[in-house]
Amino acid sequence: MGYKSIKDWPEVERPRERLLREGANSLSTAQLLAIILRTGGKGRSALDLAIEVLDTFGDLTKIEVASLIEFNSVKGMGTAKIAQLKAAFELGRRLAEEPFTRGPVFSSSRDVYAYFHGRFKNLKKEVFCCVLLDAKNRILKDCRVSEGTLTNSLIHPREAFKDAIRESAASVIFVHNHPSGDPSPSREDILVTERLVSVGEVIGIRVLDHVITGDEKYTSMKEKGYIKT
Repeated sequence: MGYKSIKDWPEVERPRERLLREGANSLSTAQLLAIILRTGGKGRSALDLAIEVLDTFGDLTKIEVASLIEFNSVKGMGTAKIAQLKAAFELGRRLAEEPFTRGPVFSSSRDVYAYFHGRFKNLKKEVFCCVLLDAKNRILKDCRVSEGTLTNSLIHPREAFKDAIRESAASVIFVHNHPSGDPSPSREDILVTERLVSVGEVIGIRVLDHVITGDEKYTSMKEKGYIKT
């Protein structure tokens, strides 16, 4: 099979398109490096070059401190690409030095609806998100768990709580939309909620609510009695 550049790949597999569609955290380190490098050179893709850079230096820390002479050992790493990498690392370092500002406090299900309504409005498919909260119900971050029709099998607790465990969240709120505009909970919505609440109790992360958004209205599974305080 002949060489194919990333531009020749199916769109769903291209790193840049995947980043825009699914978020940067869905990509591997090599794929993120490939986006920064942009091209790989004669006969290979940017991903091929990114993989070689990782293989050569071992990890991101060693890539960051590598000298121009050390980069010369990697064919295709010219001064422009080295500068791109150095600039990306420096931006990451400056971001890490900025004071962390937590998000707003969620004090009610309406707060959750107001936060997500604009993002979910007019979507043609269901999107399921997990909001990570600190001990004061202030947002640490929100994460997309899955896309597609909500089912018990689609929303696996391992994926639903993955970021909450990693970020040491005190509690979570799950949110998803109904593209039909009617936020009335389905049987699957109820089953998924019960399952996630049960898992949260086992791992020590409280599920405060599961909010379903629709057209200018929403349903709180806590207010409906499916989540006990």
